[in-house]
Amino acid sequence: MTGRSEPPDGAPENPAGGEDEYRSLVFDESFVQAARMQEYSAQERMGEHARAVRALPDAQVSVRSGGGSRAAIALVVLIALAFAVAVYIGFRSPYPQPATRRAEPLRTTVVPLAPRGVVPGGSPEQLYRAEPVAGFRTGAAGINYPAVVRTQNFSDSQITAALATVKDYLVESSLNPDVLTGSVRRPVEHLLDPDQRPQFERSLSDPADDGSQAATGWLVRFDPERVELADPQIRVQGTLRYEEEAPGVLDVLSDHTFTYALRPADGPHRDDGASLFTVRRELHFRFDREDLRLHRLEMRTAHVQAGPQSCSADATGMLRPLLAGERADARGPAETDPYATGRPTAALCGALEGVSSPTTSPGSPPQGPEADRTSRPRP
Repeated sequence: MTGRSEPPDGAPENPAGGEDEYRSLVFDESFVQAARMQEYSAQERMGEHARAVRALPDAQVSVRSGGGSRAAIALVVLIALAFAVAVYIGFRSPYPQPATRRAEPLRTTVVPLAPRGVVPGGSPEQLYRAEPVAGFRTGAAGINYPAVVRTQNFSDSQITAALATVKDYLVESSLNPDVLTGSVRRPVEHLLDPDQRPQFERSLSDPADDGSQAATGWLVRFDPERVELADPQIRVQGTLRYEEEAPGVLDVLSDHTFTYALRPADGPHRDDGASLFTVRRELHFRFDREDLRLHRLEMRTAHVQAGPQSCSADATGMLRPLLAGERADARGPAETDPYATGRPTAALCGALEGVSSPTTSPGSPPQGPEADRTSRPRP
């Protein structure tokens, strides 16, 4: 031979080393076990006239072919059972769900503070330099958090969230110029528990002297046709504290004095025509976990002392400040019914010793001939 040559019929379709045309056929174990015929072994074929293959019994074929199917069915059943158990446990949680609690109505007490003489005037700068207002801070900077330490059922972050909501409420209801003039109410209302919003609306639209529907228990409000702010930088001083009332209930108590520089809304605006008006607000707030999550609060009680005002002034709908050069009238509280079962809040009146500052500092009891007899809701 002189060398390699091609076969007579030409080169094969799949030369050695090329792709095997049967390589794509794979006979897995399940295919082999499901076969109905089985090849004899070499020893069994040594006999004469031995057949090359034999047929398998139907039972054996069914066992071999059905084993995998039964395992798959069992697996599907187990998965379905596990899913059903998970759904059942989800609906029947072993942990008790907190009971739904409705917010209670707000109880209010509004006490006008009457000056003993003529209300002094001056420029806002001069008035704010007098003691003790000189030590007050400006605006929201006067509303500070206490040291936060977790309670048994509330974390640090939850307590901080409650304090932040209270601060937002105090800012909107005591420092927002649009709220002070009565032009808006939404910034205050949207922070309230929905159960209390109808009472809030009634108090502002139809204030009553009944201890529950005084608009000035919810917010600070002046008559814009009579007075206006002589200085938008309101002075503030007070304290915040908190306590866990019960598992799932957190109380926050605020005691702040707000001092406003006011002047007449009409007439010439003299530099020395301003006077100070002080409002001390002692408020009790309550939170549950839903309130904390939704950044809202429930107001429990509001005790407000504000002056200088006349004792006869109806301070339930809005506060009625006495301005520079004015003095309180000699009349007693308006519409006082000595036989009423519940004492009207506007019928109470305290003495304002110094009109440039509140009669008391935050945390001390009210003073004055009538304030000693004040029956006020306490937290």
